[in-house]
Amino acid sequence: MEGLPEEAFGQVQDMFSSEDWVVPKRVRFNVGGKLFETTSTTLAAAGRESYFGAMFDENGDMQMNPANEHFIDRNPDCFSVLLDLLRTGELYIPQNVPEKLVYREALFYGLMDRIRLAKWGPLDGNRLQPSKSVTIHSSGDSTAIRASPDGGCCVAHGSMVHIYDWMLEEYPPITLDYQQVNDACWIDPTGLVISTCDAGNGLFDSTTGELKHKFDVTHEGVVKSYTSAALTFDDGCNLFSSCKGQSNEYGIGVWDQNTGQQVDFYYEPPGWSLGDADKLQWFQGSNCLLVATLSSIKDNCYISLLDFRSKSMVWSWSDHGSLESSDDRWVRDAIGMEGNSSICVVNELGDLGFIDLRSGSGSVRWSSQSQLTKGKMPKEPCYPKLVLHDGQLFSSMNDCISVFCGSDWDLTSRLKGSIGGSICDIAIGGNRLFALHSKENVFDIWETPPPPIL
Repeated sequence: MEGLPEEAFGQVQDMFSSEDWVVPKRVRFNVGGKLFETTSTTLAAAGRESYFGAMFDENGDMQMNPANEHFIDRNPDCFSVLLDLLRTGELYIPQNVPEKLVYREALFYGLMDRIRLAKWGPLDGNRLQPSKSVTIHSSGDSTAIRASPDGGCCVAHGSMVHIYDWMLEEYPPITLDYQQVNDACWIDPTGLVISTCDAGNGLFDSTTGELKHKFDVTHEGVVKSYTSAALTFDDGCNLFSSCKGQSNEYGIGVWDQNTGQQVDFYYEPPGWSLGDADKLQWFQGSNCLLVATLSSIKDNCYISLLDFRSKSMVWSWSDHGSLESSDDRWVRDAIGMEGNSSICVVNELGDLGFIDLRSGSGSVRWSSQSQLTKGKMPKEPCYPKLVLHDGQLFSSMNDCISVFCGSDWDLTSRLKGSIGGSICDIAIGGNRLFALHSKENVFDIWETPPPPIL
């Protein structure tokens, strides 16, 4: 939740009624035996979905308690902190009040979004500052990091997925019986879909590790085993996954994320590698799915747009024969920029390229700006990764992340965090940027300082 919710809850319940000033109503609380007094204006800042939002009727008017006092059997010290947060927008926790206790009470009152907004502001790549580095206590290398909607994350590590909440407290890891994890995707702060090599897709509760249901592939009425790779969701409730099976089950599967039932399947056309796709992305405006295969056996990159309504591939591109015949020119990541009707690609050198979807040529316009991101190549470099967020493009290269903005995607900032080595993956969620390093299993968290209080 960004800024004051719902336009400051109706501009604080329309403080002007007609031409007359409405005096905020005074409200009294008895919290655990301690009295507090505030106003309806302060409570309105909590938003309709909060504990205090229930005190307003559907017209936004404060409903007064006949006893003129609301009793809440909760911690009064934490209530004082949260009430001050609503009054000032600032979060100050006294030394005698445990921080986790405040967060627990904020969860009860429905004020977690207000807490996060006070701790860090909306993500801005040009103002990001390193917040913390976390070491993953496990042997071997981590391969992928995915940010949750509330600012937590998960890290894929062989056949395990390590889970961290927004306070970066670790939950028990999810173990998948020696099945290699290929991808993970958050439905909500507690719902996590994980794709594996042989066990397909499963929806897990991130806090308990409980498997809620599996997403089966059915062909001619028979449930088939399959390998699942890339995952994504549309703007409704559909889960998309690239699938590779044993008999005519190569392509993109579609399931209802709420029921786990398969609702569609797109079989790959001849000459393409949809079953090996490394990245999926939903285009909300055109109701199409971007499918990118970036690490096929022949080192060719295949990118396509699929329209499930017509069961057709409406656009496609491949770098086969279009680039120099050296390994360092192959495309290693791609991301769709629907607002610009283009797709951004990056090669192993960190060069950015742009493909105009409106052009029939499918040619790549390479940007010279990415030359500024280059440095000394490490002994074990990681492939560059791309993330797009609110009109800013983030590209990892070696141990840095470059930020590009504007119509020409100019380089505006460079981020360099811990000494964990090359960055193997990046993710954005809950107004946080995460960078997973290949060395020592370390990931960095970047946050934007909170906005100034006026």
